[in-house]
Amino acid sequence: MNYSEIEEKNLLEEINSSLEGLTTKEVKERQKKYGKNTLPKPKRDSVLKIFLCEFKNPIDYILLVTFVLSLVVGEVVDAIFIFFIIILDAFLGTVQEYKAAKDMESLLNLIKVLVKVRRDNKEINVNSEELVIGDIVLVESGSKISADLRVLDSYNLTVDESLLTGESIPVLKDKEIDKKEGFKSNMLYAGTSVMSGRATCIVIKTGINTEVGKITQSIINEDSGVAPLVKKIEKFTKQISIYTVVIALILLIVLYLKGYEPINIILSVIALSISAIPEGLPLAMTMALTIASRRMSKRNVIAKKLNSVETLGSVTVIASDKTGTLTLNEQTAKKIVLPDGNIHDVSGIGYNADGSIDNINESIIDLVTMGSINNESILNYDKKWNYSGDSIDIAFKALSYKANVNLDNYKVLWQEPYESVNKYSATLFENKGYVYVTMKGSIETVLEKCDTMYVNGKLKKIDKELLLEQNDFLASSGYRVIALAKKIEKDFIRQNSYDKLDLNDLTFLGLVGFIDPIRKEVIDSIKTCKRASIDVLMITGDHPLTAYGIAKELNIISHPEEVATSTELIEKEKQGLSAYDKYVLSKKVFARVTPNQKLKIVDCLIRHGHVVAVSGDGVNDAPALKKANIGIAMGSGTDVAKETASMIITDDNFSSIVAGIEEGRCAYANIRKVIYFLLSCGISEVMLFTLSIIFNLELPLLAIQLLWLNLVTDGIQDIALSFEGKEDDIMDKKPRSKDEKIFNKLLVKEILTSGIYIGIVSFIFWFIISKQNMDITLSRSYLMLFLVFIQNIHTFNCRSEKKSLFKIPFKNNYIIYLGIGLTLTIQLLVSNLPYLSHLLHLEALHPSTIIIDLICALPVILVMEIFKLINKKNID
Repeated sequence: MNYSEIEEKNLLEEINSSLEGLTTKEVKERQKKYGKNTLPKPKRDSVLKIFLCEFKNPIDYILLVTFVLSLVVGEVVDAIFIFFIIILDAFLGTVQEYKAAKDMESLLNLIKVLVKVRRDNKEINVNSEELVIGDIVLVESGSKISADLRVLDSYNLTVDESLLTGESIPVLKDKEIDKKEGFKSNMLYAGTSVMSGRATCIVIKTGINTEVGKITQSIINEDSGVAPLVKKIEKFTKQISIYTVVIALILLIVLYLKGYEPINIILSVIALSISAIPEGLPLAMTMALTIASRRMSKRNVIAKKLNSVETLGSVTVIASDKTGTLTLNEQTAKKIVLPDGNIHDVSGIGYNADGSIDNINESIIDLVTMGSINNESILNYDKKWNYSGDSIDIAFKALSYKANVNLDNYKVLWQEPYESVNKYSATLFENKGYVYVTMKGSIETVLEKCDTMYVNGKLKKIDKELLLEQNDFLASSGYRVIALAKKIEKDFIRQNSYDKLDLNDLTFLGLVGFIDPIRKEVIDSIKTCKRASIDVLMITGDHPLTAYGIAKELNIISHPEEVATSTELIEKEKQGLSAYDKYVLSKKVFARVTPNQKLKIVDCLIRHGHVVAVSGDGVNDAPALKKANIGIAMGSGTDVAKETASMIITDDNFSSIVAGIEEGRCAYANIRKVIYFLLSCGISEVMLFTLSIIFNLELPLLAIQLLWLNLVTDGIQDIALSFEGKEDDIMDKKPRSKDEKIFNKLLVKEILTSGIYIGIVSFIFWFIISKQNMDITLSRSYLMLFLVFIQNIHTFNCRSEKKSLFKIPFKNNYIIYLGIGLTLTIQLLVSNLPYLSHLLHLEALHPSTIIIDLICALPVILVMEIFKLINKKNID
């Protein structure tokens, strides 16, 4: 039932309530029927379930098989190493998933407050959870609304609904029947706050049935956007697992036909599987994203989910909220238009005294004085600027500081607050023995009370057509326009009997245009986004003209036709999905939209192949933040927005989003480098084993030696690659397509080239050593050190896919050099310490042989430098 359109008497009868309030008995019965006034809770997976889900990775399946096979053949140490890797990956994944499970906590506290209600004909305070349909609720300035209420009676009631609508200006509320679409003027909604006035209301909706409850439910039911990298890695791991199983089966058949003993066949299969599987990839990816996340935090971007780091780097569209994100959310006077037609610009932004008024004169000072007296706000400086009250009133106080207005000699006698019905406020005041009346409000209302206007300090007959044209000029530029007028009682000294305002025959003073100013750094940030081929859209609850003015100043749009409104979206939706999508994709600004419409806009963008980042700060933004590939909340925003989003911008600075994109792109580039390194090393090891079996040589390395090589040498260097700094032109490239494969032509070629080269050289090295009639343990020690050397040296090749390693600055990654030093030190230690060398089946080597190993490994640099030179055109 539409309770906003029912007469008060019928409403009370329908809900079975009265102005005296419900009885205690009725409250208990309704609580049993309707339940508590609480928001729905999402289902949470237990830590154990999250942990077990981490083992769904195909790589883990193969490692588990090798773990079991190792136990079967008695290789307990190998089994322990394999098990350690599996558990470590699962533990790290569980930690991240558990953090993500807390996204909805703040929603549960959104409407938990004490509420003044009338029960048993008495006024009492109750917990908001105890509210039921039919409760009579009393609200006043500062009250937080805890259920959806219908206004029964009100006085000067204004409410901040920006959390739901995104509109920065407080909304006037009254008891009049409202049949318009959207949020009603006679309704108060859960989660909003009363800015001024008081009201008597009745509860009509609680819990999940409130507007904020519907938003909460949509967040719970809506699947989060899946990071492109996650999809690609999942696909890659499945593919590589299939290839490994096929290779292992082929090897098993070949060895069986050659007459190998079963135990040797199993050991060979285990060794080959360990060579082919990049065990360190999940851990290396986690580390790469963690490092990028830490870099982002230093640039005021907090990533709650590691996958969002890479996703931010691949976005093609940023759908940004306006209020508080692109703008300061502080109304500021920017234009003063006098009846003589002169336009005076006002500098400075925000609630402070910074700035001035150009060509200031007595007429402007008079106008500003009237706006400052007819005012109920507070703005003062005590170490910092403190303010409270209506945003326009505060803005007038800031304007008075810029005009150096002194109000010490003015005495307010009576005030009539702003009423939605009247659309004006008025004040009676005394100055130097004279009594004045001043009025401010919409131009239509003020003009009705005026018969003259000041032009160059002289009274003239009012020209309403001229003044309306001035108003239209400001409004069409996106300004919120306030008109001011006054009257002086020249022949009247204040009498005690004078207690009513005579609002007739006023003199029109002028117009003031207000706007929520843009953040000064946003323009450059949007330019950077355009250079990086990222579209910026504005989605706001504000008026289309206001939205257009801001968007034009930001260079987001150039024509009004690029602005879409809520009504137009509704009409296009009726015409079908195709018409709706075509319309949405042609617009850059969306004004007066509802939370559900914002969600549909994001859904449309994703449906058409975009990787979408949504920024916002209110409850109204939460569904879109959840649906987007990546949700970005402002640090000053609501808890709901911050908990729903996957990233938080701590300084509310749009430029921090750009910094995050830069770090996200760097993270993806580093992940490619890690994959390049791990797979080229893996291919080389598979080739080494395959060729050794074909030529009837001993197994080059034991399973535990391979695990050691992959865990220590590869494990340290792939993490070191994650610290690589960003390349100079990283923000001059287009975003990657979400369908772009990780293994593009370049990555495949460089992996195969380096992997095959290292594999062939390693086999030749092993072949020569095998013919020297030395102990097998010593032979494997030589080979092990050679592989450590060549893989360490190959790390330098992987630092850039296009630049020569000799052109990469040393400062870009100090960790690489530390990592190489560490791996060589560890390898030499385990070869020389008795217990460790026995465990890994290694022997100490003579210094001369160490030098020979190093010399044999160096040519890999030359090979990949030639590769980069040959492929330079394709790389660029």
